[in-house]
Amino acid sequence: MGLAWIKNSLRAMSNHPSGPQVAAADPVQAGVPRGSALDGATAATLLDDPLEWSAFGRPVGAPVSDDPAVNASVPWESHVVLEGMHCAACALTIEETLRRVPGVREAEVSSATRRARVVWHPAQVRPSQWMASVGQAGYRALPAMDAFVREQRQREHRRALWRWLVAGFCMMQVMMYAWPAYQAMPGDLSLEMERLLRWASWVISLPVMLFACGPFFSSALRDVRQRRISMDLPVALGMAITFLVSSAGTFDPAGPFGREVYYDSLTMFVFFLLTGRWLELRLRDRTAGALEAVMNRLPDSVERRGADGDFVRVATRRLVAGDTIRVLPGEAFPADGRIVAGRTQADEALLTGESTPVLRGEGSTVTAGSYNLQAPVEVQVQSLGAETRFGQIVALMESASLQKPRLAQLADRIARPFLVAVLAAAALAAAWWWPTSPSHALMVAVAVLIVTCPCALSLATPVAMLTAAGTLARQGVLVRNLQGLEALAAVDTVVFDKTGTLTRDGMAVRAVHLAPGAGLLEADAVALAGALALHSLHPVSRALAAFAERSAGAGGWEVEQVQEVSGRGLVATVRQTGQGGSPWTVRLGSAAHTGVVSAGLQQQVVLACERGERGEGSLQEVARFDLSEDLRPEAAEVVRGLQEAGVAVQLLSGDRDGAVQRVAAQAGIAEAVGDCTPQDKLQRLQGAQAQGRHVAMVGDGLNDGPVLAGAHVSFAFGRAVPLAQSRSDFVVLGDHLDLVLQTLLLARRTLRIVRQNLWWAAGYNALCVPLAIAGYMPAWLAGLGMALSSLLVVMNAARLARGTAAHARFQAPGAPSGSPAQPPSALAAATPVEVA
Repeated sequence: MGLAWIKNSLRAMSNHPSGPQVAAADPVQAGVPRGSALDGATAATLLDDPLEWSAFGRPVGAPVSDDPAVNASVPWESHVVLEGMHCAACALTIEETLRRVPGVREAEVSSATRRARVVWHPAQVRPSQWMASVGQAGYRALPAMDAFVREQRQREHRRALWRWLVAGFCMMQVMMYAWPAYQAMPGDLSLEMERLLRWASWVISLPVMLFACGPFFSSALRDVRQRRISMDLPVALGMAITFLVSSAGTFDPAGPFGREVYYDSLTMFVFFLLTGRWLELRLRDRTAGALEAVMNRLPDSVERRGADGDFVRVATRRLVAGDTIRVLPGEAFPADGRIVAGRTQADEALLTGESTPVLRGEGSTVTAGSYNLQAPVEVQVQSLGAETRFGQIVALMESASLQKPRLAQLADRIARPFLVAVLAAAALAAAWWWPTSPSHALMVAVAVLIVTCPCALSLATPVAMLTAAGTLARQGVLVRNLQGLEALAAVDTVVFDKTGTLTRDGMAVRAVHLAPGAGLLEADAVALAGALALHSLHPVSRALAAFAERSAGAGGWEVEQVQEVSGRGLVATVRQTGQGGSPWTVRLGSAAHTGVVSAGLQQQVVLACERGERGEGSLQEVARFDLSEDLRPEAAEVVRGLQEAGVAVQLLSGDRDGAVQRVAAQAGIAEAVGDCTPQDKLQRLQGAQAQGRHVAMVGDGLNDGPVLAGAHVSFAFGRAVPLAQSRSDFVVLGDHLDLVLQTLLLARRTLRIVRQNLWWAAGYNALCVPLAIAGYMPAWLAGLGMALSSLLVVMNAARLARGTAAHARFQAPGAPSGSPAQPPSALAAATPVEVA
């Protein structure tokens, strides 16, 4: 069964207010005879096909397999969008519901993005089952499929806009009918005229109650059925009480509620609430749409060369490794690959943070998600989907968008008890005022119910955190852990690695020194070093490999076994091609690693060999390679900026102490230590933590895994970072060291805004609740206060989207001329909340 038919079926489910309905199948895409019909439950069951799981998820710890049996043997992580949720209490309800399903191992729900991450095992449960549990809780889970999600969000926007327009029009009409009663002097209005105005207001209020208030009532009814409380329940109670009291006064003017009606207050606060919710929906959809802006970067279809040599357009998901595709100007590359024909410029801002296009010719590699800007090129596909760097970025953004920082978890825990307290306070206020006037007592209760709704409290932290994450992503820093923003704000010590971090990622071999009695020609020694270096991603290894390829090539040697000693170098067993004899044990790396005499102040890499059977002799030096590296031009300024911000700066490196001290002096770092193994770095970092310091580690992400994991917060710096394996909280995609400084400053600013939001939410309730209980706050003013409270929190967080002026040169530009609707830098569009 095809995903297109599933989308149509689920779309039919979402359009029907009562749930499943019959949906016609597409005979071409689903293989179902034209005219046949299946219900929505059957449509959801189609998602149980293992071939469809990769459309909205990925296996945990394993690549997607073409064999359904293999896919069904490992846990899966799936992402869904949720309909019907409006607040943090809804998110908690869905999480609890999913976690109770046997076979569901993890469930995370974000109230800000309305997305959920579910980890489940196919041996115990299938998607249709845990999705059905969400439906039984009163919500709807839909696969996070790009086009379907966009369409669903557009429908929700249209419905919200219609409700807002109806409420606004009816409010104006009701105010027109209420105006004479406010302005008339005693005796000016006859009893018949007053009754006529009340009946007219009642009729005009009906569309508000039956249509505009629909989301509030449906959510409250769902809560009552499930015996729980959400933020819509107090609001719906307030609306219902106001309308019933006013209706009683209209039907029985001489009764206990006949002295006054409140249609004007009702329609006014409904209009204010819908205004706030609509604006909030637009702002929060920037959060939900941020991930989609990245995911939708890949084209839906691409031209693939067929067996006859002609190019035919096919769906991107049908590509396999080895296919040859043609990418036209303005299109995004759908996969990682190598250009086999043509020459163009590519925009790789998504992966590097750089907005300047780069030249890509025949033999060059291109990455999925980057844009072809200049000319058609033919590309041979090498990797697809989750195996690409683009896929890793999307996976990390999905994970980060669903995380809940500590402050957000605290707010979620407070929300439900607070709602219970709100209902109790409203009941007590009504009981206090009832002897004076029943109608006034009920309206006081309504004001308490509405004004105390903790929406602002629940939005205070997640909106600010996600906005900051989006701003950093736009600038070239990928946030892997939202909790890292809170930890980074408290950092007082930053520890830098040297190679590839404070210095440029690229290095160069300046000279080769062949050892006396080495027994090898210089070309053979260079080729041997290059053959070993090909097995490492360390900047020094890449420099040696590139030098060997230019000089003599890496041929002539067969590397049988190779092991990388983190922070030290490589050890391998090699043979000369085409020659017999025993293998050699070869070491390439620092002087300490190769067991030779210190290499002096010059930064060098040593090649040493042990010939014959392993263990027979000692290592003998073969050659030394002089390398040079340059300090990043912004390093000294960044160190100075950190120190001015009250942060101590240290340098720990595995390179020779002399080279480390030279770089530290150039960068302005007073505390620097060389010849450090990863264990040495970790011990020094733990020592600083034992002294009460909050430490951030900035490394190249390749050999600093233990230290990155041990720090309070960590940065993986450099383009060669394997994103899927990185243990860091932040990944610097670009090539600018000052992004570390700006991330720290933005984290501090984010925590200030979170605290401002929390104080505002608490202060607003502390001020308004007594006023409402005392009867000084009418229902319409309570509705206005609630809406403005939530909007103020969201707009205060939106200030983070503007970033800092220091990043102006790193901002990704808009879409180039002739490019598709998506901007070339999807990360530039990935700002969760962005207000002009």
